[in-house]
Amino acid sequence: MEQKVIRIGIIGCGLMGRELASAAARWLHLTNAKARPVIVAVCDTTPVLMDWFTTHLPSVVQTTTDYRELLANPEVDAVYCAVPHVLHAEIYPAILAAGKHLFGEKPFGMDAEQNATISRAIAARPDLLVRCSSEMPYYPGAQKVIDFVRQGHVGEILEVEAAFLHSSDINPMKPINWKRQVAINGEYGCMGDLGMHVLHVPLRLGWRPESVGASLVKRVTARPDSTGQMVPCETWDNATITSTVRQDGGGFPLVLKTWRISPGDSNTWSIRVLGMRGSAFFTTRAPRQWQFMRYEAGGNQTWQTEDLGYQSLFPTITGGIFEFGFTDAIQQMWAAFLDELAGGDANGFPCATPAEASTHHAILTAALHAGTTNQILPVAYGDPT
Repeated sequence: MEQKVIRIGIIGCGLMGRELASAAARWLHLTNAKARPVIVAVCDTTPVLMDWFTTHLPSVVQTTTDYRELLANPEVDAVYCAVPHVLHAEIYPAILAAGKHLFGEKPFGMDAEQNATISRAIAARPDLLVRCSSEMPYYPGAQKVIDFVRQGHVGEILEVEAAFLHSSDINPMKPINWKRQVAINGEYGCMGDLGMHVLHVPLRLGWRPESVGASLVKRVTARPDSTGQMVPCETWDNATITSTVRQDGGGFPLVLKTWRISPGDSNTWSIRVLGMRGSAFFTTRAPRQWQFMRYEAGGNQTWQTEDLGYQSLFPTITGGIFEFGFTDAIQQMWAAFLDELAGGDANGFPCATPAEASTHHAILTAALHAGTTNQILPVAYGDPT
């Protein structure tokens, strides 16, 4: 099968930009992809970061410190943008105005107002595909949980918990970065950076909270800057959002954890669904397994663990006995985006949509207000534009 070539420009050449480049460089790992990415242009305000790309990717023919120059390049079909949150509302609309498809990092704007600006730009270009980065649901175990729910095995839901937990910020001497500055990261703090990760699956399954409460934790109030001087650390370390989802027959709690200080968790994502007829659980702590229970009235309550091995949404050359990991999830996410660009349906699981990003802003906005005022507040959904 002849693959459609999608020419990619990258704005933001840091950690995630390199991950995309790595995924593109090993695209032969996929066995039946409709399209393949070729990275032709890169942009970063720190020139040295682009050296890695030009060294490893001979396909890169443009390097620039001005994103406008990249957007003026007619050889670029789609743009991956990974810049600090405060820049989303400036650069994302510019990408769309230039006629480029957009794959953007979360949270699609530093706050709800900026997200509305981006949403208006998206509405003005319905001819372009726009998606938001969220790779963790592409783990095979996560897909098993999603399928379990979709197939109706859960019954009436008792509770859903989604979490994304980090531990590196437990070190109080970790140097400050932009994610600790309200002016660049936004007031959401950890919720803005991790919120789409925990909300992607619940929103995809139709679980929209009616009301929210939040416990917001700020344990580290100062960190060293690049000179060693202690400066204010402004954003929230941890957030636990407790929300209520209404369904026929009653509501259930949806618990969302976005923690940057979770002792022992380097990068742990999980989803747990508990129901009257069935339950399911997956965590990246056990990347090749998922757990589930099917229950009949009066029967045994027995959790089962299935060892999945490598079962990806988009087929690959990797044998089923091997393990799936983070870099695989990144590539699967990109395969879903490019599949849509080539006219496919992302094998039934598209990347996070702009509508889901706007919905998650409504939830985070309510959670921020609820946590800072110690209230339970309704979530104000509506037209994001």
